[in-house]
Amino acid sequence: MAMMDRKSVATAIERITAYLELKGENPFRVRAFRGAAKTVEGFPTELAAAIADGSLAEAKGIGPAILEVITELVETGRSTMMEELREEVPAGLIEMLAISGLGVAKIRQIHEQLGLETLPELEAAARDGRLAALPRFGARTAANVLKGIQFLRQSSQWRLAHHARDEAGAIVEALASVPHILAVHPAGEVRRQNEVVRDQVVVVVADVSPAEVFAAIGSIAGVSEFAGEDERRATLRFPTGSPVQVIVTPPQNLGAVLVQATGSEAHLQRLAEHATAKGFTLAGTALWQGSRFIPTPDEMTLYRALSLEWIPPELRESGEEVGRAVPRLVERGDLRGFLHCHTTYSDGTNSVAQVAEACRAAGYDYVGITDHSRAAAYAGGLTEEDLRRQWAEIDEVNANHPEIRVLKGIESDILADGALDYPDDVLAEFDFIIASVHSRFTLSEAEMTARFVRAIASPYLAIIGHPTGRLLLSREGYPVNLDVIFEAAGEAGVGIEINADPHRLDLDWRVLRRARDAGVMISIGADAHTVAGLDNVEFGLGIARKGGLGPEEILNCRDAEGFLAFCRARRP
Repeated sequence: MAMMDRKSVATAIERITAYLELKGENPFRVRAFRGAAKTVEGFPTELAAAIADGSLAEAKGIGPAILEVITELVETGRSTMMEELREEVPAGLIEMLAISGLGVAKIRQIHEQLGLETLPELEAAARDGRLAALPRFGARTAANVLKGIQFLRQSSQWRLAHHARDEAGAIVEALASVPHILAVHPAGEVRRQNEVVRDQVVVVVADVSPAEVFAAIGSIAGVSEFAGEDERRATLRFPTGSPVQVIVTPPQNLGAVLVQATGSEAHLQRLAEHATAKGFTLAGTALWQGSRFIPTPDEMTLYRALSLEWIPPELRESGEEVGRAVPRLVERGDLRGFLHCHTTYSDGTNSVAQVAEACRAAGYDYVGITDHSRAAAYAGGLTEEDLRRQWAEIDEVNANHPEIRVLKGIESDILADGALDYPDDVLAEFDFIIASVHSRFTLSEAEMTARFVRAIASPYLAIIGHPTGRLLLSREGYPVNLDVIFEAAGEAGVGIEINADPHRLDLDWRVLRRARDAGVMISIGADAHTVAGLDNVEFGLGIARKGGLGPEEILNCRDAEGFLAFCRARRP
């Protein structure tokens, strides 16, 4: 890897400074990093040489700790400190840094006074007046924030799943109010529940011509047509700021059009080949048998005409799914337990009782509380004294709310040597343990893989959390040999998580079958830090379904006793 130059190193240190400010670090430490960034950018010689001859260590504001950060950046192009800070700061706050005019101080104010952590939450607050009501904000700042969010959406080719889904919902709502539109269906990557989305596509069912529909759509406030593609398709820009392809169809052809608009290209190509083999032609957005048009009022009709089972949109990716038996995929109603959530004991915003009540109201039978362990001091990791207080509170909630069971869990840090946080006598007292890597991301693939394998050897470990550490559109996962981990986990009876936080969605759906083939059970963990985070489960379900998983392969589809039996099977 090429060494980083002064400008790149200074930029990285400035980003570290911003992260430190966002998490409320000591102002003196923040000031030290800010000064170091200026020193580095203006340093008269190349940094590698200055590190070697000791002149950088003598420069103003470059103490031993900052010198270590600079040296790692110069030599490897990465920073362990920066990677660890990314774990400590809510991903949504980091996204907010990209909004012009919204500096660190204002983001902290938004987070602390309104409890906002995501761009959709920020957008809602800017629209409903909460943002303008903050001290030193006002209506102009709120309006600029909205413009900044729209600019981000326009300038980014890809969007995270939750942003794209919110955007699709707003588009559907806007179109549904147009006269003569009978129904609006999201399609494309949103409907296939991809982890990131590039193109917004919707199918409109109408009882008038496409030209009349487009003329009516053009009258919606803020909507402008900028590229008509053909007589039934147009690309429009909506108030959300993103272009969307709108496809208009009469009711009798919805099935073929929706299949075409949903994709993927590989699925459509294989489907067309299958249709030809059956004596049909799937051309464009219609099904034909010779010269006879075959009405397809829904997708089921089209697949049935081709002697196929209906294929769920999540599976329509490689084309290999065409002609195969369609598995029974996991559904929301199959989930009995809600796993991986944080409370006010660490870095969550709701109490144990509030989380339990929200999970009960959402229809879960049990909830596994998993606050951070003591090594995660940045996230309020629990001391052993904290654990005793939390366990007493959980006992009280269980006694007063028999309709839902609260399990005593922890998200234990996997330490650099592969050990789990806390001694074994403490680990033995948890109902279950999720273990995750939150530090030392710059280990080699062999070292990181060995770290996981050593963690799996602990008889107290039940589930490995977010196993690659990726942050979508932001940070690649650390190097790790997943097949070695799958084999070790399968043999040991350790589960692996689909982390349903839409910034992570880790494991990737593309490797889920490899994990299951190795005998690994999968859990869907919301990684919820607020009650609103319960909704993360929907994104995790989408990933499980894309991976072809059914309820029998998902740990939290078991009842509480079945889940606990799995977690305790290896204990002494």
